[in-house]
Amino acid sequence: MAIYLVIALMVLIIICVLIIYHDTHSFVVRNYEVSSDKVKGNFKFVFLSDLHGYVFGQNNEKLIAAIDEINPDAIICGGDMFTAHAKDGKIKFEPGFDLVKNLSGKYKVYYGNGNHEYKVKALTKEFGNFYDRYKSRLKKEGVVFLENDSVLLEDKNIRITGLDLNLEYFRKVVKRKMDPSLMGRLVGNINDKEKGEFRLLIAHNPQYFENYASWGADLTMSGHVHGGIVRLPILGGVISPSIALFPKYDGGLYRKGDKTMILGRGLGTHTIHVRFFNPGEVCAVNIKGGI
Repeated sequence: MAIYLVIALMVLIIICVLIIYHDTHSFVVRNYEVSSDKVKGNFKFVFLSDLHGYVFGQNNEKLIAAIDEINPDAIICGGDMFTAHAKDGKIKFEPGFDLVKNLSGKYKVYYGNGNHEYKVKALTKEFGNFYDRYKSRLKKEGVVFLENDSVLLEDKNIRITGLDLNLEYFRKVVKRKMDPSLMGRLVGNINDKEKGEFRLLIAHNPQYFENYASWGADLTMSGHVHGGIVRLPILGGVISPSIALFPKYDGGLYRKGDKTMILGRGLGTHTIHVRFFNPGEVCAVNIKGGI
């Protein structure tokens, strides 16, 4: 009897290893749709986040091919395209940098920072001027960086805003409460004229969706949680990077009144290199307008 239990356990372990290998080396495309009378026509974009230096095919050719098949109007990056860990004194930034650079030759790219971009920007004693050089090189390729800043797509009546939260809002275990006035201080309050615009907010951390919605974000695009790393039927994502078990927001579409958040499950991993029933995700988002 014992031998059969050992064999069954070994088979289970092998199956789990194969699933983890598959899910950390593959991605799926998920389609999301949002409607708003504020938007002129339709606006289709691809949302990428949490690449963390991963590569899918040589030079990310599989990822680029999937995006080309979607044929979006724009690319929105939600941050953490690299991991802010120096190995042998160097950050492995090239896969994310090259991907964004290649995409910027075909599409307009709007880039919002994640906690890893913010980390290398803030900790200059450890990382020097790495962030400034990284951003400068991508801006030369036409990438639009939105660090507590916004840009209006007049032909669509869509204002894209990138929220750049400091590392206190990414701390582990104990969530920091967000002051209701913080959003206004960082990205400005919405005036009467701007209330007629569709507000698309790039906000890496989904934990503060209620704050984003209260501020006035019609659509929030977030990442950071990696789908909960391990996903279980019914229960969903098991753990978030902040070490929260069964996080409230782990991936997919969420609503609060007439406000929406789409939480991408990301493409890569860091520290814990595991994805289980949770392959990487490319979000294809179509905003259907009513004007």
